[in-house]
Order: sequence, then C-alpha cells, then structure tokens
Amino acid sequence: MAQQTVRIGLFVGREWSFPPAFIEEVNRRSPQTGVTAEYMKIGGTMMNEPVPYRVIVDRISHEVPYYRSYLKNAALQGVKVVNDPFMWTADDKFFGASLITKLGIPSPRTVVLPNKDYVPGIKHDESLRNLEFPLDWQRLVDSVGGFPLVLKDAHGGGWRDVYVVHSMEELWEHYNHSGLLTMVIQEFIEWEGYARCMCIGQEAVRVMNYDPKRRYYHPEHGFHEAMAKQLHDYTLAICKAFGYDMNTAEFAIRGGIPYAIDFMNPAPDMDVNSLGRVHFDWIVQTMADQMIRLALGSEGTHQQYAWGALAAPPKKATPAKAPAAARAPSHAKTSPEPAPKGRKKPV
Repeated sequence: MAQQTVRIGLFVGREWSFPPAFIEEVNRRSPQTGVTAEYMKIGGTMMNEPVPYRVIVDRISHEVPYYRSYLKNAALQGVKVVNDPFMWTADDKFFGASLITKLGIPSPRTVVLPNKDYVPGIKHDESLRNLEFPLDWQRLVDSVGGFPLVLKDAHGGGWRDVYVVHSMEELWEHYNHSGLLTMVIQEFIEWEGYARCMCIGQEAVRVMNYDPKRRYYHPEHGFHEAMAKQLHDYTLAICKAFGYDMNTAEFAIRGGIPYAIDFMNPAPDMDVNSLGRVHFDWIVQTMADQMIRLALGSEGTHQQYAWGALAAPPKKATPAKAPAAARAPSHAKTSPEPAPKGRKKPV
C-alpha cells in the first residue's frame, strides 16, 4: 500500500525568504519522510470544517483575524498549530513578566497602566468606578526604579510603540498618545551584552549575539560557556511555559545577569537579510526537523485544553465478553449443522 502523504500548511504574509526555503527543505525530504509542505488557501470556513493538514505553521494571524479564527477551528479538529492560537491571543507582556519571575528567570520590574482612551460607550464617571483617579504617577515610576524607564505596548511587537523615557513630562507625552493600547512601564536595563535566542519545537535553541541598536546578528554569539547555557535554559523554560514551538527570547545582560526583556515573539524574525546566512540556514533546517517530527507524531494543540478532551472523537467501544459459563466451549460449533439429505431441519 502506498504511504499516505502527511501535509504541513503555511500561513504567511509579506516575508519572502523563510517560507519558500522551508517548503523546499521539507519537500526535499519527502521521499524519506512522507511529509510535504505548501502554502494554504482558504476563503470562508464552515464550523467544524475538516482540515487537510497535520501541522499548520502560522506567521501572520496576529495581523489577519480571520486566519486566527480558522486556526482555532483547526486546533479543534486535531491539528497541531504552530503557534497555539489561543495562547497567542491571550498573552501579554505584563502577564509574561509575572510568570517568568515565578519561574525564577530574571525580568525587569514591570507595571501595567490603565488605558488612556476607551471604546465609545465608556463613560468615565460611570463605567470606570473601579479605577483610581488620579493615578499616583510618582509611586508607579518609583516602583520600577525611576527614570529612565521603558514605556511599551503590553500586546505589541516588532519594537513598535516602545519608548525610553527620561522624565515625567516625556512619560505623559507618550502615554497621552497611546490611545486604546494597554501600556506597561518597565525598569530600564543598561545592558553590557544582548542576546536574542531562537527556540523551535520546544527542543532546539540557538543563542545569538544581537545588537538592537544596529539591528545586527553576530555570526557567533561569543558568550562564555556558562552564560550561553543559562541563556539556552532560560529560553527553553520560557517556551515550554507558554507552549510556543517557534519563538525568540531577548535578554539584556547586566552585571553578569541575563534579564528577559522581550520573550513572547510567536512570529519571530526569520528573514535572511536580518539574520545572516549562518543563522538563517540553521532556522530553516531546524524548522524542517521539528515540523516533520510534529507532523509524524500524535500531538495536537487541543490536548492542552479541557475542551479538547471533551470534544475529542469518541473511542470505539470494545464489546464486552460474555461470562465464562455462558461462553460456548472452544470446540463447539456456533452455527447449525446442515441436515443430512432426505431429512428436514428441526422446526
């Protein structure tokens, strides 16, 4: 019998280098693995619509909400979605900082702020009765160590809406233009070294020396062995905690301590022009390794959730065996013996 092909689907945006390289690498191995990869095409989805992919790699649903809804249905149908669309929808930088601190991973002191603006229908004197006003801004600033500090969007990425502020007036200026965004203020780490670590499949980690000012990845990380191991272990712990199979964690190193300052990047930078050829080739190869492993395995995104067990396809019941006394002996015939010719079967 011919081996059934197992399919990996990709949702992508404008990026041009990683997706075709990944598809080519997976398909190059297809004669040995039976796994293929391809771009997906969808357009209007029925509830509980079957999904013809074992794994879906999502690079763009944070900007295309319809894809996110499709991916949640795909998870319900048993697909392994990379990354988990439910966790991706729920995570934020404030929760993340609290979580990893409980895991023993150093993180800058962080405070989440009330929103500056609200959707229509919110009346400040009626709808916000649980909110203190005015805010004690000095207390909040002091709680993260004073100025300078970082003000950023709790749900943002790609270094958008990130500000290093040096005074109360500068803080208020940027906060007053934040609109509906939920902002956090965070302790500013004056770093002596900086690392961006790629984790794939919650197994493989690549430690990279990154210069955020120049947006440059050094070909070799150059960290001493103990630091490299600590960065590796922290990154792996973070990705396992969030359940992310494709993520980068950034660490600002001060006084020999790596502080995790940006570690929820479920659609991480995988462009050859920014990564450089050495890192890019590792990512393509490792993504192919890990996604093929997932495609050939039984893991599904739904297994992490209570609804996943409740909505799982029912297992076929095993027929109950009759009591020993009621079973026919092994030598007994279970069908009537044909009557000899000339004799009628008993009525």
